[in-house]
Amino acid sequence: MRPVSYARATGVADAIATILANPGSSYLAGGTTQVDLMRLNVIQPTALVDINALPLDHVEELPGGGLRIGALARMSEVAEVPVVVQRYPMLAQALLLGASPQLRHMASMGGNLMQRVRCGYFRDGVSPCNKREPGTGCSALEGINRGHAVLGTSEHCIATHPSDAAVALVALGALVQTEGPSGERSIPIDDFFLLPGDTPHREHPLEQGELIVAIDVPPSPVANRSLYLKVRDRESYEFALSSAAVAVRIADGIIADARLALGGIATIPWRARRAERVLRGARVGQDVFTQAAHEELAVATPRGENTFKVELAERTIVRALAMAVAMGGTA
Repeated sequence: MRPVSYARATGVADAIATILANPGSSYLAGGTTQVDLMRLNVIQPTALVDINALPLDHVEELPGGGLRIGALARMSEVAEVPVVVQRYPMLAQALLLGASPQLRHMASMGGNLMQRVRCGYFRDGVSPCNKREPGTGCSALEGINRGHAVLGTSEHCIATHPSDAAVALVALGALVQTEGPSGERSIPIDDFFLLPGDTPHREHPLEQGELIVAIDVPPSPVANRSLYLKVRDRESYEFALSSAAVAVRIADGIIADARLALGGIATIPWRARRAERVLRGARVGQDVFTQAAHEELAVATPRGENTFKVELAERTIVRALAMAVAMGGTA
C-alpha cells in the first residue's frame, strides 16, 4: 500500500473543502471495502478525509411518516431500529443479510451505497478492466463470469453491484441527500446508480467533494408486508447470486400494489418495473408470479457461465412473491 496522508474532518463544510483542496483524496467512513482496495492498489487515493466525527449517524422520523437515515449510521444499528423493523422489514432483513456482524458494525449506510463491485478482474489490479482503467476492455466478457450480471450490462462492463441494502432502498424509492461544492441535492435513488454504458468507471452522479449526508425513505404502507430473499452459494457471509426485495398489498385477492427490486443479477440495484406492471391489478397466484418473472428477465443478456442466473432470478422472484403473499393481512 502506498503512503497516504490523513485528515480528520470537524464538519461537513470542512470535509468538502479538504477534499476539494486535494483532488486525489477521498472520504473515509467505515472503510470496510475501501481499505481492502487500497491494499490491493486498485484505488490509490493520495489522502483520506475521515468523516466519522461528523453528526451524520442519526435515524429519525420525518414529517408525514418517512424516515431519514444518517449516512454514517452503521448497518447493524439501522437493522435494529424498531421503526425500520416494523415499517420497512425488507430493509432490516437486507442489512442483516448483507455482511458478517463484524463488518455490519463498521460499515456505514452511505458507504454501502458507494461500495465498489466484487468482480475479480477489477480487484486483481492487472487484468484489463474498464472500471479501473477506462478503455482497456472487460476481461469478464469472455472470462470467468459466473457471478456477473445479466441485466443492465454493456459491452464495456458486466460487473454485478454487490449491495443488499441498496436493493431494498431502490424498491422503497429512497432519496439520497448530499452536500457538495454546489450546495445541497436530493437525488432519487433510481438516478444514483448509473448503468455502465460506455462509461463504466462512472458509477454515481456525484461531483468531486460531494458527500452523502443522509438517505430518506419515503412513507410506504405497502412496505409493511415486505421481505428480502437472498440466494447465495453458502448461507454465511456471501454475496447474492440472486436476490429480491418484495412488497405487496393485497385487496380481495387482487394485487393492489407491488414493489420489486433485484440484486445479484444486474450492474445496478435493479427496480423490476416490468414485473411490477404485470403484478398490479392481477389476481394473486403462481401463474401471475411466473408471468411477472418471465417479463422482467426477457431482456437479460447472459454470457457463458452466468446463463443459469436467468432461471435462478425468475425462481427467486416467484418464491419471494409467494412468501410475501403468505405473510397474511392486507397491508
